[in-house]
Amino acid sequence: MIQSQFDTTARQDLATAAVAAKLREDLSWQQIADAAGLSVAFVTAAVLGQHALPADSARAVAALLGLDDDAALLLTTVPSRGSIPGGVPTDPTIYRFYEMLQVYGTTLKALVHEEFGDGIISAINFRLDVKKVADPEGGERAVITLDGKYLPTKPF
Repeated sequence: MIQSQFDTTARQDLATAAVAAKLREDLSWQQIADAAGLSVAFVTAAVLGQHALPADSARAVAALLGLDDDAALLLTTVPSRGSIPGGVPTDPTIYRFYEMLQVYGTTLKALVHEEFGDGIISAINFRLDVKKVADPEGGERAVITLDGKYLPTKPF
């Protein structure tokens, strides 16, 4: 039976314990994702409390991190999503994404609607990828791909 959370505290505590175990075991997010058999972005989000893992994946992640059966079970619950508390984010990395949306949000909206019509891009039927690439001018660049299913607005 699928269960959902009504209180974020348990998942926040689990995320804290999981990250501590990740550090203790010197594991990468990719290694944890490999154990789960799912994408690194999805598993990272799940361990940090933003997605539910399938039972087999949850058990594999818990075993890798040395977490108990209750933690594995909690990883399967539908979370109360939202990882950024109210207000403008203060973490510099998260703030830059906020800034990008502040600057380009209306542009993205205009381009999506011009291309697809009235609707939204799903964050549920969604893929995320982060890659590091060389910058031709020196240094490195981050290439972030947000790939969501388009869902048209339907009159009713």
